[in-house]
Amino acid sequence: MTEESPSNGENRTPEEMDLEELREEIRTIDQELVELIAQRTYVADTIAAVKDERDLPTTDEKQEEQVMERAGENAAQFDLDPNLVKATFRMLIELNKVHQRENR
Repeated sequence: MTEESPSNGENRTPEEMDLEELREEIRTIDQELVELIAQRTYVADTIAAVKDERDLPTTDEKQEEQVMERAGENAAQFDLDPNLVKATFRMLIELNKVHQRENR
């Protein structure tokens, strides 16, 4: 974890932390991640509606490349594996594409 990483452990060592307390923190983070994915999906759906209204193609490879580049840069800030973070974003993009196709 870097200095930029959020931590509710208040700089305690692992020996000082309760396992159940840590698991509860993971549950909270997981809930927040799902909420963020839902928000991202809503915004992506709105983008798809704008594209549809303006007769623009659903897929924008240049924009997808920019998203992937940003994901890698953000990963580096938090000392995460850029490839793993990019793979996660690739899945999010594909999730949005499938969702958009199903709703057309």
